[in-house]
Amino acid sequence: MVLVLVLAVVPVLSLVALTYSELMLTEYEAAIISGRRGQAREIALSGLDAVRMFLTLDADTQAQAGGSYDNPSLWSEKIVVDDSDPRGRGRFTIIAPNLQDGDYAGVRHGIQDESTRLNLNALLVIEQRFPGAGRQLLMALPGMTEDVADAILDWIDSDDEPREFGCEAEYYLSLDPPYQPKNGPLETIEELLLVRGVTPELLFGADTNRNGVLDSGDADPTSLAELQGLGEEAYLGWASYLTLWSMELNLKPDGTPKIYVNKDDLETLYSEIEEVLGSTWATFIVAYRQQQQSNESGGAGSQENNPQNDQQEGDDEGGGRSGGSSSTQVETEPSGEIDFTRPARTRIRTILDLIGAQVRVQYADQEETKTLASPCPNEPGAIATQLPLLMENLTAVDSPVLFGRININLAPRAVLRGIPGMSDEIVEEIIARRPQDPSQADILYRYETWILCEGIVTLEEMKTLMPFICAGGCIYRVQVVGYYDGGGPFSRLEAILDASKLPPRILFWRDLSHLGLGWTPQGASAGFIGWSGASGWDRTINRY
Repeated sequence: MVLVLVLAVVPVLSLVALTYSELMLTEYEAAIISGRRGQAREIALSGLDAVRMFLTLDADTQAQAGGSYDNPSLWSEKIVVDDSDPRGRGRFTIIAPNLQDGDYAGVRHGIQDESTRLNLNALLVIEQRFPGAGRQLLMALPGMTEDVADAILDWIDSDDEPREFGCEAEYYLSLDPPYQPKNGPLETIEELLLVRGVTPELLFGADTNRNGVLDSGDADPTSLAELQGLGEEAYLGWASYLTLWSMELNLKPDGTPKIYVNKDDLETLYSEIEEVLGSTWATFIVAYRQQQQSNESGGAGSQENNPQNDQQEGDDEGGGRSGGSSSTQVETEPSGEIDFTRPARTRIRTILDLIGAQVRVQYADQEETKTLASPCPNEPGAIATQLPLLMENLTAVDSPVLFGRININLAPRAVLRGIPGMSDEIVEEIIARRPQDPSQADILYRYETWILCEGIVTLEEMKTLMPFICAGGCIYRVQVVGYYDGGGPFSRLEAILDASKLPPRILFWRDLSHLGLGWTPQGASAGFIGWSGASGWDRTINRY
């Protein structure tokens, strides 16, 4: 009986021991995987911190380091944890969609300026200033209709009055289940899926791994019914062209404030302008502020275009504060000292108002009124020389930041063509002439007025475009991948960084690891274990 019991107990104990061993081995492997996954996440966060550190540098230092657009030396396969075993060697890589001939194609190693996208939360402000502009900007998106455009605007506006083709609470409350429209700013792009007519196919297209380009890991766009007939621009979905954050600094390149030309203290204004641009410009700008422009100038500050001059006409007939004859001779250089006792009566709406303008001025030591011409006539040579200096040092807006304008240097064609006043011919000229990497280009391209300097648009066309366009922003989208050379767990993060103040702060953050790497490591085709093309990790390989 003892022998029988022993023969029965020994196999049971053996099975228990084997089960326990297998369980411990599984837990051990799970602990290793969990630790490696956590380390991959920290590696990715190291890449994010590397970008934040880079953004603290001034523009010239960034350019010398290779710029932020495509900089493999800084942001491609950088080792964070070194190890002789490829499975323990950790790296990070920064990825972003590459822009070629106005369309997204391929992946680059850099960050993406959010001003290259259409800011949905800025549309209502644009609509208030320019009725109909919000719908026009949305209608440029591939596959957009008036019904959906108005529904989006109704979703974010604060009232309950539907637009011409839109809908408000009455429609959404009739659904099953019912819900209220947001009637406020969006917090994520994905909220658009609640808007009437917005579908996942239209919003995200075939870009299933959300890296901004179509690759082997994405869906077949021709298999998506809602994308049929819309062209390749629609394959990436509207999310590739939209943002909720875009802003630009209204400062000099060195980070100091620009001179606010509409300040009330004209004597201080004169001194500040004289220091950087000379007495001729200082006299002209102060005279512009004091007097109404002559009708011959046809500028934005002329009597017929500037309603603020209406009150001036009666008490300043002839252009002088006191009586006297008015000279018809136009001066190109001031012939007297400015009279600072005269108050400011005209606001400069845009720096472009100063180009080719003429003002009537009565100097402090003279009785007669004279006409003073702008130091920058409306001529190509003068504009190319003078305008970059004006844009660098002066501003007509008393704010360190400007919101919602579109970066013409890097915006895709689908965003550019919706800008009010932007014809197809202008769009194609901009795409053909703009630099591939603005940070490595001439200083001219730091300002949106380069299209005027190069003759792509006229002065009047530039004034129409100015409220909608810029040449670069200070909000950036970053996608960073942390991984091991030998495969295994990886981490892919996306963040929105605000570099308007230093150090840059994170406005938005999310984990995209479940969507795959979004990028193929350089050595993946050479037999790396664990990589599945651009779509990421092959989850069938789970032993380390």
